[in-house]
Amino acid sequence: MRTLIKNGTVLSTTGAVTADVLVDGETIAAVTAPGLLAGQNAVFDTEFDAAGKYVMPGGIDAHTHMEMPFGGTFSADTFETGTRAAAWGGTTTIIDFAVQPKGSSLLSTLDTWHEKAEGDCAIDYGFHMIVSDVNDATLKEMESCVAAGVSSFKMFMAYPGVFYSTDGEILRAMNKAADIGGTIAMHAENGIAIDELVARAIAEGRSGPYQHGATRPPELEGEATSRAITLARVTGSPLYIVHLSAAQALSAVAEARDEGQNVFAETCPQYLYLSIDDLAKPDFEGAKYVASPPLREKHHQPDLWRGLRTNDLSVVSTDHCPFCFKDQKELGRGDFTKIPNGMPGVEHRIDLLHQGVLAGEISLARWVEACSTTPARMFGLYPRKGVIAPGADADIVIYDPAAEQTISAETHHMNVDYSAYEGMTVTGRCETVLSRGSVVVDRGTYHGRAGHGRFLERDLCQYLN
Repeated sequence: MRTLIKNGTVLSTTGAVTADVLVDGETIAAVTAPGLLAGQNAVFDTEFDAAGKYVMPGGIDAHTHMEMPFGGTFSADTFETGTRAAAWGGTTTIIDFAVQPKGSSLLSTLDTWHEKAEGDCAIDYGFHMIVSDVNDATLKEMESCVAAGVSSFKMFMAYPGVFYSTDGEILRAMNKAADIGGTIAMHAENGIAIDELVARAIAEGRSGPYQHGATRPPELEGEATSRAITLARVTGSPLYIVHLSAAQALSAVAEARDEGQNVFAETCPQYLYLSIDDLAKPDFEGAKYVASPPLREKHHQPDLWRGLRTNDLSVVSTDHCPFCFKDQKELGRGDFTKIPNGMPGVEHRIDLLHQGVLAGEISLARWVEACSTTPARMFGLYPRKGVIAPGADADIVIYDPAAEQTISAETHHMNVDYSAYEGMTVTGRCETVLSRGSVVVDRGTYHGRAGHGRFLERDLCQYLN
C-alpha cells in the first residue's frame, strides 16, 4: 500500500513545515515539498488531503495500566478496549506496566503480561516492569528483562505492604540498573508517613474521597522525590519520576537536572487541568477523581506548565488506570482507603495538551515533544517511533486544530462509565490516525482491529549523559 498525505503542516521538535508525506507499506518513505510526489505521476492506493491540518507523529503514552489488579478488582480497560480508545485519541503506542506480585519472578510476570496483550492490541505496545519484590533472583532477572526489550523498572515509595520498597531495596535495584543501563521509574510519595495520616483520618471519622488528597500532601511527594534523587545520585542510576503532580517535587527535579544528574519526570493532564476541589464533589462523585498522587490545589498548575516549557517535565503521559464509578469506585463508600486508585485518560491526552498550545502555555514543537518524540527517545523507541521521517514507522496523525468537541462519557471509547473531563469543550481533534501505515481511525469511523499492534522490544534510554 502506498499512501500520500498531501498539503499538510508537518510538525516536529524543530517546528512546522508544509510538506507531503509518502507512506510505503508500514514505513514512511519520503517527506517532500508539496506537490513534488504527485507531480511525478505516481500512483497511490490512498490519498489524504491534509490542507489546514497538522500532520504529526503518533502519540506515545508511556504510562498506562490495562487490566491491572488493584484493591480486589481490575482496571476496566482491557488491552483491546484500551488501545482502541488510545487510537481514537491519536496515540499509536502505549507502554504498559507488568506488575510483579510479591513472591513471583520478573520473567513469569512478563510472560503473564504478554499473554494479556498478545493478539488484542489495536496499536503497538511495550512494557515497563514493576519491581515489588527485591531479592537476588529479581536483580538477576533485571538483566534478562533488558535483553527481552524491557529496559525500565518501576518502584514504589508508596503503598506499604503491597508495592512499597525500602530505601535499601531501592538502592540495590538502582545499583543493578546502573550496571545494565536500565532506568528506574519511581512512584515518589512517602508511603510510611501517608499511612499514619490515613490512620488518623479514619480514626477521626474523616472517610470521604476528599481525604484521599488531604492525607497525601504535596510535601510528602516532594520529600520522596528528593530522596529518590539522592539514592540515584549515590548509585549513578538514571531516574524517571512518574506522574509528578506537585511544585515541591518539580523543584527537586529541576535542581537535580541543573546539576547535570540524569533525572527526568513526567506529568499527566489531570494535574494540569483538575484539582483537589474535584475530590470534594458531593454524593461521592469525588471518588471518580481518586488517583495517586492525588489531584493538587490549583496553584500547582502554573508550575507544572512552566516545567513543561523548561523541559524539567519532559513527558506527558496519562497514568490511564480506569475504574468504573459503579461497582468499582463505589467499593470505597464510607472508607476512602478502599476506593480503587486511578483515572481514565488515554483517549484525551493529545487534545488536552493542544489546549495548552492554544493558551500559549507550550509551543507546537513542545506539544509534539511531550506527547511523542521525547517518550520515544526516553524509552528506546526512536527513530522508529516519534518522528515523521523516512524510515520511521508510519504512525501518523492528521489533526484538525479547528475542530471543536465536547468530552463526555457518552461519546468516549474507553471502557469506563464516566469521564474525568465531562462537559469540557476542547478545540482540536484527531481526524485520521495511521498505525504502521494502516488506517485505524478516519473521520469518525474506526477501521482498526485487535491484533494489529505488535510488541516493541525497546532499547535503553537515549538521553543518558
